[in-house]
Amino acid sequence: QVQLVESGGGLVQAGGSLRLSCASSGRTFSSLVIGWFRQAPGKEREFVGFIAGNGGTTYYSEAVKGRFAISRDNDNTVSLQMNNLKPEDTAIYYCALGPIYSVSDASYNVWGQGTQVTVSS
Repeated sequence: QVQLVESGGGLVQAGGSLRLSCASSGRTFSSLVIGWFRQAPGKEREFVGFIAGNGGTTYYSEAVKGRFAISRDNDNTVSLQMNNLKPEDTAIYYCALGPIYSVSDASYNVWGQGTQVTVSS
């Protein structure tokens, strides 16, 4: 049974940085895609970006492109580096595993519990 655990969330001022991690237990990422999504209060879950399990391909939403970066730390951990954070980045951030490159949350079948990111103005 694969489980994902996110960590690294917190409270930061606008313009600051946070680094989130997503760790997998039960299997490695190597043949899968790891997606990051976020959900703000009262809003639908939103795609942030994904990375290939081997770290070779990344893709980001326009909302975060140039500010966020996803990296593969090892076979079981990926990170989401978030720079120049804005109040509108406030949300619960989730990582998820899926078999294909996709911006749709329906394509991912294993999800972490989420970690809260709050950006104050």
